[in-house]
Amino acid sequence: MEAAGVPSDDISIVANNTGDWYSVESSNAAEGAGTGAGLGAAGGGVVGLLTGLGLMAIPGVGPVVAAGWLASTAVGAAAGAVAGGAAGGLIGALTDSGIDEGEAHVYAEGVRRGGTLVTARVDDSLAPQAEAILEQRNSVDLAARRSIYADEGWKRFDEKADLYTLDQVQRERERYRTMMP
Repeated sequence: MEAAGVPSDDISIVANNTGDWYSVESSNAAEGAGTGAGLGAAGGGVVGLLTGLGLMAIPGVGPVVAAGWLASTAVGAAAGAVAGGAAGGLIGALTDSGIDEGEAHVYAEGVRRGGTLVTARVDDSLAPQAEAILEQRNSVDLAARRSIYADEGWKRFDEKADLYTLDQVQRERERYRTMMP
């Protein structure tokens, strides 16, 4: 993304960290999160973004490693929700940035279940190129994922739902790994 002209300040990553998958004590935490996001070591400039990874908890999602504008916005949205009763956490951050609320619920649920969310704020002129870059990196078909969740009875992200256990996260990751080409 950076090579395409997207500033690192406009790129974010939020990855589920159940079971301390990405440990801040580990010198490979940033590299591991990048690989988990499908970025890989060839990301080059991604190292700058990923070295800023921080541990945090997002309501309804649990422990995550996060970096970039979305992480900052999620923290602010969660604080605002507590103070003002608005939608908070990851849903609030995504919708505040212009993501459709229905899509934001699917993205948040995906992170809750062990996924990684990579986002970028881009100028309209870079949007097609940014989308192509993300699609090359194990992107998720949002409609298909929503359908899978709905078939299991899921309706929307629930910040009060039980957090996924390490076992559940591992099963989810394996389930979707087998769906990747």
